[in-house]
Amino acid sequence: MSPEKTILHVEDNLENRLLVRRLLLSEGYNVVEAENGTECLKVLQTLHPDLILMDINMPDMDGYALTNQLKANSAFLDVPIVAITANVMKGDRERTVQAGCDGYIEKPIDVDRFLEQVAIFLNI
Repeated sequence: MSPEKTILHVEDNLENRLLVRRLLLSEGYNVVEAENGTECLKVLQTLHPDLILMDINMPDMDGYALTNQLKANSAFLDVPIVAITANVMKGDRERTVQAGCDGYIEKPIDVDRFLEQVAIFLNI
């Protein structure tokens, strides 16, 4: 349990946000949400999260472009970005890494493994 850790979850689907929020809050994490890339960039003007969970398929800016933009900003080089995506075809994992993601979690998320995966990315 690590209440000091803040996680930014970027996801356009309300049901997915609710599930992830419930799981993260159950472990004591601080959770901040953004519904799309534009909102994410706005949130990051005043927040330096410990981890970003990034949806890949979003309407205004996909997670690849957003991750690329964040990794080009030296202020966020130390923040792990983990893709949470339904893109599970051959080459999709590699594409997330090429975009700058530090990890990859498949949707639908495995609720039994999700918190363990998050802890690994936070080095807990």
